Amino acid sequence: MALLERLSMDETVRHDTTSRLVQRPSLSEAMIVSTCNRLEIYSVTNSFHSGVQDVVEVLHEISDVDIDTLRGYLYVRYADAAAEHMMVVASGLDSMVVGEQQIIGQVRTAYQEASEKGTVGQTLHRLAQTALHTGKRVHSETDIDDAGASMVSVAVDEALVHLRAENLEGRVALVLGAGAMASLAATHLGRLGVEKLVISNRTRSRAERLAEHSREAGVPADVIDFDDRASALSYVDLAVSATGADDFTITPADIPAERPRDLMLVDLSMPRDIDDAVVESEGVHLVNIERLHQTISGRGENATGHEEALAIVAEQLQEYSSEQRVRDVVPAVSALRRHAAELIESELDRLRGRTPAIDDPDFEEVSRTVRRVVDKLLHEPTVRVKQLAAESGVVSYESALQELFGLQTEAPAVAVDVADLPEGKLTTN
Repeated sequence: MALLERLSMDETVRHDTTSRLVQRPSLSEAMIVSTCNRLEIYSVTNSFHSGVQDVVEVLHEISDVDIDTLRGYLYVRYADAAAEHMMVVASGLDSMVVGEQQIIGQVRTAYQEASEKGTVGQTLHRLAQTALHTGKRVHSETDIDDAGASMVSVAVDEALVHLRAENLEGRVALVLGAGAMASLAATHLGRLGVEKLVISNRTRSRAERLAEHSREAGVPADVIDFDDRASALSYVDLAVSATGADDFTITPADIPAERPRDLMLVDLSMPRDIDDAVVESEGVHLVNIERLHQTISGRGENATGHEEALAIVAEQLQEYSSEQRVRDVVPAVSALRRHAAELIESELDRLRGRTPAIDDPDFEEVSRTVRRVVDKLLHEPTVRVKQLAAESGVVSYESALQELFGLQTEAPAVAVDVADLPEGKLTTN
């Protein structure tokens, strides 16, 4: 978690990093998914090992984390394994809370940002679109949503355990922040019957809007200046911070020396908003991302709708992989047909030179006959090679065509099973 905190990227850093990635010689496309508990870089590379090295070096440049440390925590997925992973992530199957719905929006945002920046090309465009479609299918066609609404709900449930309560009736809660996570927290607190919300944000107008939405939902809400947030800790039962600020929003110095009740703090930010040292104060409890990693147990094969969701992912992966393999052999098929056309023209020219007495109508008939014969000879192999590419797990047909016919394509595609990749310092999955 400490490493993830150092690598956490806001929108500006993501833009800069994707630009740096595609400037590397082995990388042509890139998008970054950076959330409170994951950092994932999706990239198109012309060389596996050089591509990984380029990604690691860029991460080192933007974070100052040494390369050996990065390698020690890096997982790599390649070709179909990478495509499957994005689909699993977008479906909420790789989340701390299985079935949570925020991640599909985060993947969509990452894709849109990279598209606007111009770092997404045809390959990542197709993959991202397929992953988002897969996520939608999983949420609409299975019961995976029943496994857990979001990390917010799990964090608040953890807080209720410390408060020894089943709901928040009669309680007052402070919400720091006014973004998506803070809004979700405010909404969830309202559903649990909180008596009143106190909302604070650096930009007060955004806090006012969130408070107004709360009141419209029937939950009383006050707004206080961000600089006055510590004063609210003397009378609230629960404080949720989700600002993503560079500095701590709550420190041990902010904890009142005398309080009528225990104080429950929930940190939903990465980098962390609340200093871990606050728990040294009597009666103060803290739930943060790291704590949630250790306590959440609702994930895995026993989660509601998990098997059905995996079946949808497998179906979409098969369709996507087949399309990719067919697309990969198209250049070779096109090269074969161009090669055949060149041979036809060459032989017809030779025939014209050796039979000057043949008239034009007869020569045209001979030309049409030769072309029909060649087209018929090539039809079955070209149709069959596309079928084999679509149905097989390994694309070797392009290289087979090149070897059989002596062809060269401008950008031969390579797809290998990740298990066949040589092992190095990287943990390969």
